[in-house]
Amino acid sequence: MRTLTSATAVLLTAAALLHSPTSVSAETEAPTPSAAALVWSDEFDGPAGAAPDPAHWNHETGDHGWGNNELQNYTDSRANSALDGNGNLVITARQEANGSYTSARLTTQNKVQPQYGRVEARIQIPRGQGIWPAFWMLGADFPQTPWPDSGEIDIMENIGREPHLVHGSLHGPGYSGGNPLTGSYMHPQGWSFADDFHVFAVDWRPGSVTWSVNGNAYQTYTWEDTRGNPWVYDQPFFMILNVAVGGDWPGYPDGGTQLPQEMRVDYVRVYSLD
Repeated sequence: MRTLTSATAVLLTAAALLHSPTSVSAETEAPTPSAAALVWSDEFDGPAGAAPDPAHWNHETGDHGWGNNELQNYTDSRANSALDGNGNLVITARQEANGSYTSARLTTQNKVQPQYGRVEARIQIPRGQGIWPAFWMLGADFPQTPWPDSGEIDIMENIGREPHLVHGSLHGPGYSGGNPLTGSYMHPQGWSFADDFHVFAVDWRPGSVTWSVNGNAYQTYTWEDTRGNPWVYDQPFFMILNVAVGGDWPGYPDGGTQLPQEMRVDYVRVYSLD
C-alpha cells in the first residue's frame, strides 16, 4: 500500500542470521517461533474504548488520498480506533452523516522499528467492495529516502471484491506501484478471510522475505528477484495497520457495501529468528 507520511529512524532489532535464500512453495508449514523468541508484542489488553498504547502507536491523520485516490479521512477518534475490552484493537471504517468516510491508520514509526525477524498479526479483516485493510511496513528512513527507494513490505492486503484472497508484496526502486514483487494466497476452502481471525506473517531475514498465512508459507522473495534493482530491506522498518476506503486498486464502495466495517487485531508480535 503506497503511502505519504512522515518518518525518522529508531531501532528495535529482532536479530536473524544470514542464510542462503531458498524458495518456499504454497502450503509449506512454516516453523512457529517459541515464546522465548518473542522480542516485542502488543496484545491490545485494556478497557473497552481505550486508545491503542501511545508508547507503541501513532495516529496518522488526513484525507488527501494517500497516493492512491482513497476516500477516507484518517482520524485519531475512538470512533475509528479503540480497544474492545476483549483483547482486540478495532479499526473502524465509517460513512458519516454528510456522506464522507472516516477510518484510522496506526504506525509504530519512531517507536517500534524491527530489523529482521518474524513479524506477525492475528487479524479478522473487514469486508465489502471498496474496503482495503492492510498490515504492512515502511523503511524507517522514509521520507528522508522517498518511496519507493525507502522500501515497503506488505504483509497482508485484501481488497473487498476478492474476499478469498490476501496479497503480500515488496515495493522498491524499479519494482513498485502496479509492478511490485507480489503474490497471493487463497483461502484453502475458498471462504472469505473476513469470516474469522487469521495469522498473517513474514519471516524476514537478510536477503529474503517469506510470507505465510496461519503458518502456511506461500512465497519467498530474495535479493536475486529484484530484476537487477536494489534490495532495500536490510534496514529497520516500522509497522502500519489501516483500513482504507476506495482507491485505484480496490475501486470504490457501491450499493452493496455495508458500513461501518471493522478490522479486529488480536495482537501484533515480533519474534527473533535466531
